[in-house]
Amino acid sequence: MKIPALMQSFRARLILLLALLLGLTLGVQYYVNLRAVKNNARLIVEQEQAIMSGVALGVNSLNSDQYLDVMLRNVRDPLLQEGTGRVKNVLVVDDNGDVLDSLISQYTPRKREDGTKIYHQIKDIPLPPLRGAVQFADEHQQLPAWIPSRGTARFGEAGAFYFPVETDKGRKYVIVVLGSANTLTNLLERQTSRSALYTLILLLVTTLVTGFFVWRFTKPIKELSIAARQVAAGNFDFRVPAERRDEMGTLAAAFNEMTAKLGRARELEAQLHQAEKGAVVGRLAAAIAHEIRNPLNYINLTLDHLRSSFAPADASKREIFVRLADQLKAEVARINRHITDFLKYSRPSTLELQGVDIRIEVEDALRMIEAQAEERGITTSIIQDEGVPQIIADRESLRSVLTNLVINAAEAIDGGGGRISIRLSYEKQQFVKVEVTDTGKGIAAEDISKVFEPYFSTKDTGTGLGLAIVKKAIDDHGGTISVASKQGSGTTFTITLPAKEKGETMKTEG
Repeated sequence: MKIPALMQSFRARLILLLALLLGLTLGVQYYVNLRAVKNNARLIVEQEQAIMSGVALGVNSLNSDQYLDVMLRNVRDPLLQEGTGRVKNVLVVDDNGDVLDSLISQYTPRKREDGTKIYHQIKDIPLPPLRGAVQFADEHQQLPAWIPSRGTARFGEAGAFYFPVETDKGRKYVIVVLGSANTLTNLLERQTSRSALYTLILLLVTTLVTGFFVWRFTKPIKELSIAARQVAAGNFDFRVPAERRDEMGTLAAAFNEMTAKLGRARELEAQLHQAEKGAVVGRLAAAIAHEIRNPLNYINLTLDHLRSSFAPADASKREIFVRLADQLKAEVARINRHITDFLKYSRPSTLELQGVDIRIEVEDALRMIEAQAEERGITTSIIQDEGVPQIIADRESLRSVLTNLVINAAEAIDGGGGRISIRLSYEKQQFVKVEVTDTGKGIAAEDISKVFEPYFSTKDTGTGLGLAIVKKAIDDHGGTISVASKQGSGTTFTITLPAKEKGETMKTEG
């Protein structure tokens, strides 16, 4: 796999992120530890220098007539200066534990009246734990009783450190006392706390960064989960964003493709089910229509025979007889029309597609209601845009569609007056749009979604098959039909039908 393609991989980026976070953590921790080591080394050196400076000052006092507190005034060593927190006291002690000198004046010897000196005992002076600053060459060297047998000093521990000095007056001990508040151990503890704080901050930042990227990485999984629930609920139009170019993007694209195929499969299944149901209904309808039409034809012929051969001689009775016979024939004709509508809806369509001038068909449909419109004062009009081509349609089926729509429009207009207009336009250079608009009573909002359903009608005398037949015919032509209406303000039915391209040769389909 090439490097650019590898960098688009979800797994590769996740591994790279973890590696970067690990490297960042180790790098920061190494830097903090390195600084701590340097600081520790510096503090240890300062500790050693403080001890050596104190020892040097004590050794110098052995060869001087001045006490340590006086000598300190002429010393410029910052480790010995008051306030540095390093050397708190320097004592010179002999084998007997007498304090011969001290940086703290209250522990220096005092003279009696006879000129002799009074010495403080080292055991009476409060000191931190006493340890040796050096190791004797003779391991069996006897130590004074006032020095505890604690071994050599370990730098980093707080306390007092003694240093043996051989003089012509015997062995003396220089004791350097380090401050307890700012000892090396305390400083190391503070450094350790600071290091732990840095580590905690680093872990917090790393956790936040990791959480952010985990949220980014798992967001597509959540989207897929939501999409899966939508599809399980039957929403096959739901799609997952698939802009990513890694495995998650591939998975999202595959999921969308699967959902689209499931949606198409569901549509085909519904169409197949509808086709099977239509075929069954068609066969049943044909059988029922045959069984009903036979007696209806007999009734119709019998009525004609009765009206011509058995009419009463009396003129008034003959008039009533003829009127009743005509009413019976009208009812028989109405039953026949219902059977014809039912057969049209239930039988598979057989279309003879050809180029049709939509303007001519619209004019023919309006002529069907011309007398009714004139009688009721309804105005009709046709508005045609320029360049409207012929359409591909079955002439008889299209005429039935337009006739149905204009008759419904006329029936929707109550009383006198009103207007029916039909607009023809060219839609998106491939469809002809027909808009049939009336100023009638309109359709209730709750009924709009039902108008194309079979056997649904808002008229008391309607069969509910007219608009269902219209929609079926438009669907068979590969077009669309929709309705927009506001109760009390009229209705508009909009049809789109495929336009005939120039030079296109039509084929007759049966």
